[in-house]
Amino acid sequence: MSTADTLAILDRATRPVVEAVTDLRAIREQWGDLLAAIERPPAAEWPPREARGFLDQLAAADHRAEDDDQEQGEARLGRMPLTLRQHPALLNLDALDAAMNVERALFDLADTLAAAVQRPVRRRPSLDIPSYSGRTAPAPQRTRMMVDGLDRDDPARWHYAAPTSPGSRAYGLHWAAVWIEGRVLGEDRGDLFGLLTPRMLDEAAAVARRARADIERALNRDGRTTRLETPCPWCGGELTGRTRAGGEPYVTCSTGEGCGAPVILDGRRRTWRGAELVGLWTAIEAAKQRAA
Repeated sequence: MSTADTLAILDRATRPVVEAVTDLRAIREQWGDLLAAIERPPAAEWPPREARGFLDQLAAADHRAEDDDQEQGEARLGRMPLTLRQHPALLNLDALDAAMNVERALFDLADTLAAAVQRPVRRRPSLDIPSYSGRTAPAPQRTRMMVDGLDRDDPARWHYAAPTSPGSRAYGLHWAAVWIEGRVLGEDRGDLFGLLTPRMLDEAAAVARRARADIERALNRDGRTTRLETPCPWCGGELTGRTRAGGEPYVTCSTGEGCGAPVILDGRRRTWRGAELVGLWTAIEAAKQRAA
């Protein structure tokens, strides 16, 4: 077998692992944004309000402690399955549908992988000593098998949902994504888990890919282009916002090299990315106030 053939085989074997892990981590990173979107009405604005985390730098310092307390509360709430949560401000049904579908898909995938590679709970012998009244000969001692409580309650074990308990689903989507990633990577947990077959790796990668696409579509992060209503504060040119699946949003100015904005030229257009968008939004707001 040639080196090229060997590399091709390795690539086919590792590609589902890399793709699944990448998508699972993207799901976890964007899950909080999707939950927040459920309680906000859909809006045709750019960048999508759920993608504007970099603008948090503009918040006043005296509100940081209050915001931190609120975020911690939202983080605790965000770990709960959607089926167990209340949504008093349900305003975006598309975001809720996407979140429910993603949550269900990952929970079902975890169930499937656990059924395939997770060792059943061990049972250990327990000596059953019968009572003895002294009037008759003592009955022989009997050995019976009991569930090993430590093995059953191992925090690394995936627990199935039951009519009286949500099992591991009680810990929310984040834990499901972390647990699935561990199985995909073949993390060593003694004999608790076996290795996934290539077919199961392909299935895990496909589920994670579809789930990530559902989230990014609901958050308008699936490669959309939007013309901004406000012109460029430096030259008056047309501003265009773009989102890319798995990438950060950015804005370009139509004027080209003649635009005096203090950002780099990318393909002969002034382009704002990442933290530079803070400066752009500050300039846009200042221009609106001057025009008012």
